[in-house]
Amino acid sequence: MPDLLRLEEFSIAFDGVTVVDRLSLSVGRGETLALVGESGSGKSVSALGAMNLLPGNASVSGGRWLGDTDLARLRHRDWQGLRGGRVGFVFQEPMTSLNPLHTVGKQIGETLRLHQGLSGRAARARVIELLAQVKLPRPEELADAWPHQLSGGQRQRVMIAMAIANDPELLIADEPTTALDVTVQQEILALLAELRDHHGMGMLFITHDLNLVRRHADRVCVLYQGREQETGPVERVFASPQSGYTRTLLAAEPEGRPVPAGAGQPLLRTDRLGVRFQRPKKLFMPRPPAFEAVRPLSLTLGRGETLGIVGESGSGKTTLAMALLRLVESHGEIHLDDTRLDTLSGGALRRMRQRVQIVFQDPYGSLSPRLPVAEIVSEGLRFHHPELAGSEVRRRVADTLREVGLPADCADRYPHEFSGGQRQRIAVARAIILEPALLVLDEPTSALDRTVQKQLVALLRDLQARRGMSYLFISHDLAVVRAMAHRIMVLKEGELIEEGECLEVLANPRTDYTRALVKAAGLASGMR
Repeated sequence: MPDLLRLEEFSIAFDGVTVVDRLSLSVGRGETLALVGESGSGKSVSALGAMNLLPGNASVSGGRWLGDTDLARLRHRDWQGLRGGRVGFVFQEPMTSLNPLHTVGKQIGETLRLHQGLSGRAARARVIELLAQVKLPRPEELADAWPHQLSGGQRQRVMIAMAIANDPELLIADEPTTALDVTVQQEILALLAELRDHHGMGMLFITHDLNLVRRHADRVCVLYQGREQETGPVERVFASPQSGYTRTLLAAEPEGRPVPAGAGQPLLRTDRLGVRFQRPKKLFMPRPPAFEAVRPLSLTLGRGETLGIVGESGSGKTTLAMALLRLVESHGEIHLDDTRLDTLSGGALRRMRQRVQIVFQDPYGSLSPRLPVAEIVSEGLRFHHPELAGSEVRRRVADTLREVGLPADCADRYPHEFSGGQRQRIAVARAIILEPALLVLDEPTSALDRTVQKQLVALLRDLQARRGMSYLFISHDLAVVRAMAHRIMVLKEGELIEEGECLEVLANPRTDYTRALVKAAGLASGMR
């Protein structure tokens, strides 16, 4: 198999600090090479450096070739023709990669105009053909849609359509499925493999998810702190890893069981809780029926218990949580202990919020970049307890940071100075400093690599054991849910279709939908 992309003794430094050290790898035509490692190991920066996409303070050395082209000798205008032409890119977060001010058809058409000179009807026809090729429904209609009108999986398919628009020789897929649920992950990766085979492309697949590597890559290259640990066929590396670091990665699957739940009174319960969103009314037309994002359901969460909420994107998981927190309008009853939350408003509702806190999916987006950690963590405490002296607030912040595994001296630093796992610990500290009875965890591990996921799961279980908190744990990662949840609820299109003890539901799912989720997560053969 001839090499398509080849790096030899390739190094990258920022302001003299080496971040990638003498990396050598190759990607053949029709082959998928997975580049794996923890966050900060140099995966993405290696690909960006190879394609000359690093900022001005970066320096690169070593050899890099695309086929017979020596990339180190290219001029600026040559790079413009190569990127998007011979090399396509699929990035991790399509919503930030797509321009919110242009329709998806216009954005795909732009790359066709730049590289092929297509415009007008010819470009429109090619755009529709590409959208159909990535298996999007109603391509003529979606060509005129805006990015925010599409689901995460649909936006990622649009990014793939843009990447393959000019029949590239090499496709660089940088964490293309990180924020997607397990069934959509499998669809996207199966699509990429199909397109790779159809176009004869080589693919550099950057990921931290070893389960995906096992299923979808031919060879794997493992990086740690910018250095290659080992490279080889996936079957050999997974069966007989030569590097201690590779063995650590393979052993980093979230494991164990949740802490034993108490048998006390229920903390949270709902009675036929549902959420409807009104659809816009068109001129001279009757208003269409409301969209039922969550169909009426009842749930109970005990003290010290974790209830897992699972389902695909769009199933209503987060909307249900927002309704419980009174952040979206809902109908039905919500009880926290003896208090009816659905009847509260004003000051009574604000006082209640210190008993129910939330940790969001993206810690970088939920932490203010303008505030130091001490102010972020103490903000809720200062709001709900203005009587506390400054010294007492600082003491509680230091104690809470220590409890989540962060040193107290990080209090004066800003979010951008921390890794993803550390930022999520800051978000947890902000939530638990108010000593809530209920903590809502909305996809808290989805953007983290497996080793950090394992650490965060252990932290959450430890906090639950010491503080007796109840968790509502929302996730599409069933391996993490299995390690965290006592009971589980499965949602599909806003409807509760299955619930029960976590291990029982995952081991013996009653519905085809749950069976598909378990199979896509790779748990079917490992459940007992």
